[in-house]
Amino acid sequence: MSQYETPLFTGLLEHIKKNPIQFHIPGHKKGAGMDAQFREFIGENALAMDLINIGPLDDLHQPKGIIKRAQELAAEAFGADYTFFSVQGTSGAIMTMVMSVAGPGDKIIVPRNVHKSVMSAIVFSGATPIFVHPEIDKELGISHGITPEAVEEALRQHPDAKGVLVINPTYFGIAGDLKRIVEIAHSYGVPVLVDEAHGVHIHFHEDLPLSAMQAGADMSATSVHKLGGSMTQSSILNVREGLISPKRVQAILSMLTTTSTSYLLLASLDVARKRLATEGHELAEKAIRLAEKTRQQINEIDHLYCVGKEILGTKATFDYDPTKLIISVKELGLTGYDVEKWLRENYNIEVELSDLYNILCIITPGDTERETSILVKALRDLAEQFRHQADVGVKPKVLLPDIPVLALTPRDAFYSETEVVPFEQSAGRIIAEFVMVYPPGIPIFIPGEVITEENLNYIKKNLEVGLPVQGPEDDTLQTLRVIKEYPTKPLR
Repeated sequence: MSQYETPLFTGLLEHIKKNPIQFHIPGHKKGAGMDAQFREFIGENALAMDLINIGPLDDLHQPKGIIKRAQELAAEAFGADYTFFSVQGTSGAIMTMVMSVAGPGDKIIVPRNVHKSVMSAIVFSGATPIFVHPEIDKELGISHGITPEAVEEALRQHPDAKGVLVINPTYFGIAGDLKRIVEIAHSYGVPVLVDEAHGVHIHFHEDLPLSAMQAGADMSATSVHKLGGSMTQSSILNVREGLISPKRVQAILSMLTTTSTSYLLLASLDVARKRLATEGHELAEKAIRLAEKTRQQINEIDHLYCVGKEILGTKATFDYDPTKLIISVKELGLTGYDVEKWLRENYNIEVELSDLYNILCIITPGDTERETSILVKALRDLAEQFRHQADVGVKPKVLLPDIPVLALTPRDAFYSETEVVPFEQSAGRIIAEFVMVYPPGIPIFIPGEVITEENLNYIKKNLEVGLPVQGPEDDTLQTLRVIKEYPTKPLR
């Protein structure tokens, strides 16, 4: 196979050139049947490619033609035995991973700082999560990865676990020793599933953390759209055969995937794979160099700190992705959300994420020094404008969320008899819904956990500064849904 091929994209173009008369969905019929203003903006080419799984175009649910060929090329590019395309984003791929290995009552070892899609999959599957606590960075106020030692201890206590899930790298670009974790899990005959949402590019450069497939993991859900150049909502699921059945993975993914799959998304995965496979090293090198230069410039600004290699050295910070710019702003007496708004209003800059203490900016091959120089200038102006707050000399206190006790499986809690109670009176009760700040989408509470005063205060702090707290049915967070009177004994 040649990685310069794009069988899916090329097949679509050949079909479009034939200009067939369409008596099938979508009903807009190449744009003729839709709003004229939208049609003019989005363009004829995109609308011509908005097709459905008719015979010549293959079927994602049972691929035998151009989709099958495109997935085989992707598997070769990423070092997998099988690669499956996802039009349900990486969330769909993550849910497929979990549900492929764990069913009702099965144990699965997961970090507590997992994305909400992992916990959604645990609710759907009925599995019991065995939480491994991530290492907490008390200076930055963020979670890192889990250590090999913590995984080994969890497996020693739960050798019947059906899988170990690892985040590699984290949203902030920090990676643990994935290869060692894989070795430990495999010694117990347990597969390793990797949330690689923020690491599609790491496979293609030696100065980036090891990818899941390079480390010997069994499955990885990888967001090609985040950093790999495909369209939003397009991702891949890489599989290594042995401890995992590819046919079961296909069956689960099909259950979770729409039957009206988007060929725009699928084609974008095909061409993104080609670019990564043939130019990935060069593209990653360019992004790394630009990020390192930007990091150096930011660190020359008083009262701002952009994280670099000095963060490495603990068991949970084994490696890092330098294209992620974690910028601590707490010394200026500002929250990350304050800075996000200031940058938007004063420089028309949008950041990837903000939290109570940091902003996160990502550098990709789509960036140039033009954009990064504007960011650096903006941050210089920010530091100058708020320098008086930093000169007070009071070291900001970092507030961290508590890790609650799990008293009931997430599925049992989600489907239990519940009641709504005032937010301020909910401490000590078992929550029946998710509460999280998105992004990054790491739950503060998951169904089945005991509500703590500390985490209620953490939620209030996030709300006070304007951060997006999501999940509860009551989006005003005046109330929370809890289990009707249930003993709060820790789940074992």
